[in-house]
Amino acid sequence: MPSFYEFFAGGGMARAGLGTSWRCLFANDIDAKKAAAYRSNWGKDIFRLGDVNALLPSDLPGEPDLIWGSFPCQDLSLAGAGAGLQGQRSGAFHPFWKQVQALRAQGRAPALVAIENVCGTITSHQGRDFETICRTYAEAGYRFGALVINADLFLPQSRPRLFVIGLRDDIAPVLTEREPDDRFPSAALRRAVQNLPEEIRKKSVWWRLPSPPPRATKLADLIEESPNSVGWHSPSETNRLIALMSPINRAKLDQAMKADGRRVGCVYRRTRTDAAGLRQQRAEVRFDDVAGCLRTPAGGSSRQTILVVEGDRVRSRLISARETARLMGLPDSYQLPDSYNDAYHLTGDGVAAPVVRHLAEFLFEPILAKNLANQRAD
Repeated sequence: MPSFYEFFAGGGMARAGLGTSWRCLFANDIDAKKAAAYRSNWGKDIFRLGDVNALLPSDLPGEPDLIWGSFPCQDLSLAGAGAGLQGQRSGAFHPFWKQVQALRAQGRAPALVAIENVCGTITSHQGRDFETICRTYAEAGYRFGALVINADLFLPQSRPRLFVIGLRDDIAPVLTEREPDDRFPSAALRRAVQNLPEEIRKKSVWWRLPSPPPRATKLADLIEESPNSVGWHSPSETNRLIALMSPINRAKLDQAMKADGRRVGCVYRRTRTDAAGLRQQRAEVRFDDVAGCLRTPAGGSSRQTILVVEGDRVRSRLISARETARLMGLPDSYQLPDSYNDAYHLTGDGVAAPVVRHLAEFLFEPILAKNLANQRAD
């Protein structure tokens, strides 16, 4: 059974994606509320609450096959302040990698190191932050390959994320391509890799992954009629929301009202600048059977609103805590925090579990199996 560490573990969504065929040796997060959720779902034995920078090699047991790190995204997000890897939060990448280096010094370096973050990482600081990540892999003795995968291939949520996966140099490279895979397109990523210095780029690979089967689930399939965590808005509240729509977005609603049956859409409130240069709040709606990207709630505007349309009847409410968990691929048996805000923060700050499962099934597990077979042959 392959083993792993889960850094910046949150509620254990990487663990949920890897599944029961993997054994978690160690998990860590600095957030006490997330730690409580992790322990509720996965137990207390292997979880360590605290700053990753304070960990010692003696805190890390065994020899993991994989280290997973979904380090904080705020300083790399296009919506953030742009501090990048020098920021207080996204800068946690550096002490995270210090732990990888400590294991390497003890002869316990994992075969695979995978990180996940927002796609803004690719262009942050004119690409210098992406170069720093790649250089870190290369200098630590890892080939590395980057992928952009949108969770909407698996779930009805638009959530593109960057994954950088490193393979230790002494392990034969398998499941690679000479050119980037068009099934996971990202022009920005191609440019970023091409712009790497030659000594770093020669350590890069393009991973080979199959396309997942067509997604069968729509946003409407995940919606609760009577959620526990939120209530439906009054008609006047719904009308005020509709009044914030631009003509383009109001036309989308009108079209949904003319359609047969029940239509479910989602709304974000955003501040936009009009033709006169004035900033005003707008309600932007989508009815493409996919939710917008879940975000951590830093104010009411970042919470997604559900819009249910049945002919002339239009209802609205905040997305429920359970719906956010479903949009991350978590089962209904997953125990969420009692607080709505805590649950939203937990799910909005996580990694989509089915994406991790796809990487495990078609990349991590075949690589580890091939390496084990080679070791036995020797």
